[in-house]
Amino acid sequence: MTDTHANASLNDEPIDDEIAQVLRDLKYPANKDGIVDAARAAGVSNDVIAVFDGLPEQDYASADAVEQLLGSNGGSGIAI
Repeated sequence: MTDTHANASLNDEPIDDEIAQVLRDLKYPANKDGIVDAARAAGVSNDVIAVFDGLPEQDYASADAVEQLLGSNGGSGIAI
């Protein structure tokens, strides 16, 4: 039990940091494929790439637009 809980705690912040890094460095407007490509180019973890790959197919005008969708999935949101 402890291992599962510990893994969840350990993964939260580094993933948020990697997501924020990709969103900060991205040129907007950007679509889902562009965000996923930027994440791969940045060398972030596969977990982060999977998060971006789960975004709806649409154009995003800003990091805030992406963050709102990610935050609405139960996350705490990301400070960029």
